[in-house]
Amino acid sequence: MNHTIRFGCSLMLLAVGLTSCRKSATPAEYNAKAANVEYYNAALNKLTDVIIHDIFSPPVASRIYSYANLAGYEALTPFDPQYESMGGKLKRFQASPKPEAGKEYCFPLASTHAFLTIARALTFSVDFYDEFEKPFYEQYKKDGVPDDVYDRSMAYGEAVAKHVLDYAAKDGYKETRGFKHTVTNEEGTWVPTPPAYMDAAEPQWNKIRCWAMDTCSQFKPPRPYPYTIAPGSPYKKEVDEVYEIGKKMDKQQQDIAYFWDDNAFVMNVAGHVMFASKKMTPGGHWLAIAETVARQKKLTMMHAVEAYALTSFALSDAFISCWDEKYRSRMIRPETVINKYMDPKWTPFLQTPPFPEYTSGHSTITAAAATVLTNLIGDNIAFTDSTEFKYGHGVRTYKSFKDAANEASISRLYGGIHYRSSLMNGQAAGEKIGQWIIGKIHARKGVVASR
Repeated sequence: MNHTIRFGCSLMLLAVGLTSCRKSATPAEYNAKAANVEYYNAALNKLTDVIIHDIFSPPVASRIYSYANLAGYEALTPFDPQYESMGGKLKRFQASPKPEAGKEYCFPLASTHAFLTIARALTFSVDFYDEFEKPFYEQYKKDGVPDDVYDRSMAYGEAVAKHVLDYAAKDGYKETRGFKHTVTNEEGTWVPTPPAYMDAAEPQWNKIRCWAMDTCSQFKPPRPYPYTIAPGSPYKKEVDEVYEIGKKMDKQQQDIAYFWDDNAFVMNVAGHVMFASKKMTPGGHWLAIAETVARQKKLTMMHAVEAYALTSFALSDAFISCWDEKYRSRMIRPETVINKYMDPKWTPFLQTPPFPEYTSGHSTITAAAATVLTNLIGDNIAFTDSTEFKYGHGVRTYKSFKDAANEASISRLYGGIHYRSSLMNGQAAGEKIGQWIIGKIHARKGVVASR
């Protein structure tokens, strides 16, 4: 009897080319394994590594995250009947292709493949994905996904990714490449800052298609204080505050400023030697926070990907809104004013990033992200943010998403690169953007968006 079983098994192996006669996993079994959110997190973290390596500016990085997470979300929605496509919800986005009826799929695999396909298409160092993807996709086969289901799921992920890339191609990004901001040297307007004196980043970013906002100026902040160095004026008081804080920074303030630096490209100067260092973007930092709390709260893959996608859209719209204001007001940076009129040797604790001051990008995008995450995951969730530990920035603990956003905002004053009103007005705009995202984009079926 044993010889007969072995002989029958051998014939099956020869017929189908398998390496064992182990029984295939059922759809319920392999989908349960494949829906491990850590698979998606691994793909997200790999994209962050590549974004850091390729030195994408914060606005551009937010665009990449948004399209990758949109694709990951769209390919996963058939897996959970509570969720539906973003078609008709995001600005000018049509529903993604549907899977073939009556066919078996592993949608968690389709989701990560759609995500990584976008990641490859929108970044430069695609060789970084090669070594990562081979064992990554092999894990799904180890989880018992049959070959035909594997191939069909990969093809579906590619179809969704192509649909999203077609959408991305029409967002105005290509048309904004190559433009430079004209520096007028008009008193009170932005000029390049030391040590690299780089050109202003993304002066045309307000022309990128919004994700949920009606227009780039929908949440236009109040006008900045009029520029004047007259003693006692509101503007001069803000300059004085930055200067005094910079001279008296304590260890805690320095730690906060450094932890939230998130400057994608920092030029270091040591004598006659200049060298660059790369850091995580603020958008990447907030997606990492979302990942940390999703893991802590044991969210399902679908719930986590929903949070990543809507947080990405909030970050992207916040950058569009903020950059619209930056190049409208063209506000001069504190460093320039202080060096010219108060103290030529004063330097900010953080390196001033290369774009106008008003409003604070950190304040705007972190408030938007925190608002979305609070709505989707919950308020008053304490968490430890170790995202930046491997980049040498330490570990910090927060009582809530809003607590973290508040600290991220004030860090820019401690860093010597923003005025207080820029923080406050940026936060106010960011909160409105986050609320708008939640009110306009609903991932789950049966929820009617507010109009």
